[in-house]
Amino acid sequence: MTDTSVCAVLVTFHPDDDMIRQAVAAVRAQVAELVVVDNASVDLADALAGLDAVLLTQETNGGLAAAQNVGIDWARAHRHTHVLILDQDSLAAPGMVDALLSNWRELAAVTKVAAVGPRFRDPRDERDAPFVQVGFPRNRKLWCEPANPQVACDFLISSGALIPLAVLDDVGGMDEGLFIDNVDLEWSFRARSRGYELFGVYAARMQHRLGEDRQPLLGGRQQVVHGPQRLYFIMRNRVSLYRRQHTPRVWIAQDLPRVALKFLIFTVLVGPRLHNARYMFQGLLDGARGRSGGCPL
Repeated sequence: MTDTSVCAVLVTFHPDDDMIRQAVAAVRAQVAELVVVDNASVDLADALAGLDAVLLTQETNGGLAAAQNVGIDWARAHRHTHVLILDQDSLAAPGMVDALLSNWRELAAVTKVAAVGPRFRDPRDERDAPFVQVGFPRNRKLWCEPANPQVACDFLISSGALIPLAVLDDVGGMDEGLFIDNVDLEWSFRARSRGYELFGVYAARMQHRLGEDRQPLLGGRQQVVHGPQRLYFIMRNRVSLYRRQHTPRVWIAQDLPRVALKFLIFTVLVGPRLHNARYMFQGLLDGARGRSGGCPL
């Protein structure tokens, strides 16, 4: 085995067969091994036939974070040095992993690097999503460009993140109690609290869908739309992060108005309004109570 060996960990939940085949095919040749962790949704054996992927089917849906940890544990047991976390709707561009690795080596030579991630674009958007540095009253949005090929940021989305196993051994794995939303945000904050840094990489590219749908609001603004159950986790887990020592206080200060605005949008402008209100209110209440795990509604 070489000095660096990357195992891709791809988590699925009721994926479209064509989509999962595309996601696996896009990255398989770029990594040493690829493990698909399915959250008790469908039989993927036929969809993955001929793609040289290891399938780990979970008996129950324990959430995104738990599935990521299953894949991370598998990579550790098989003596890989890095994991590449992927969602089922993420398509790695050619050369993405090599670009992440080369930039990680360069950065790790001069600082403690928790993870590096690619610039990505939702296929419905005209430009890449920005990387973010937390600030008040607003976060600072930064875009990778040739003149700025490595962007220091305060968090990375989990999909596309290249993480050394040694960092996971030190920082810990993904928080399974969060189940799905803000898992990447919490891990990023935890890593930053331990003196690590995170970077976006210009040379690494990925296509990734954000949200279940888009809906125009007043003034033509496009709102990312989530279903009621997802809104429950969004609300509960944000409150959960507010309670944690390693969460930056400045992030809490600027996020509180965003939570209030999101509650207003999904109870007034985006349906199903009553269901949205019920699930979001329960999420806020459960977050204050310290509840974790799946949605009780």
